[in-house]
Amino acid sequence: MSSSNGYYSPVVQAMSSTESSSAVDRAILDAARACVAEFGVRRTTLTEVARRAGVSRPTVYRRWADTGSLVADLLVRELREIIADTAPATGTGRERLVGAIVGGGSVMRRNPLFAKIFRADTDIMLTYVFERLGRNQRALIELFAAGIREGQGDGSIRAGDPEQLAAMLLLIAQSAIQSATAYAPVLDTDTLDTELIRALHGYLTPTTP
Repeated sequence: MSSSNGYYSPVVQAMSSTESSSAVDRAILDAARACVAEFGVRRTTLTEVARRAGVSRPTVYRRWADTGSLVADLLVRELREIIADTAPATGTGRERLVGAIVGGGSVMRRNPLFAKIFRADTDIMLTYVFERLGRNQRALIELFAAGIREGQGDGSIRAGDPEQLAAMLLLIAQSAIQSATAYAPVLDTDTLDTELIRALHGYLTPTTP
């Protein structure tokens, strides 16, 4: 990501640090992505991941004890890459933050990995992305909070505890992503994004005395 994206860069780099930069780890994560996209989480095994990655099963097991922990790290990587691709480089703090959230959510809904999990393993998606306050969510809250601080500094975001506001933003975004398919007959993709933009700006805009 370009350094012009300011506060996004250090947080994205922090998210990157959760996974090893070794070629073996990248190969395993890539193989896991292919397996999950093809089979879903439940039918993905570490044995098949090892075969596709061209490594031994012990090599995988030394790094990840089970499929769940591997998928959790894979989702961190996917979220990090989505943030890197969608974070705006210009605008007020509020404009950039809202753009990152809505753009990231739109990409996530089209992402084949997340799409497969939504279709085949909704309960697992809820556990690893929506119900468990793990490093995925904490990294996003940190990212949003940094953006909120910038927006508060330039006057485009209202006063309030940045982490609390960030947590609420994440709840709003999660709901929109999680329920997008169910509400598609009423809110098509473009309308959903438009209304989410309005909702987030409304939540963040300072109140005029």
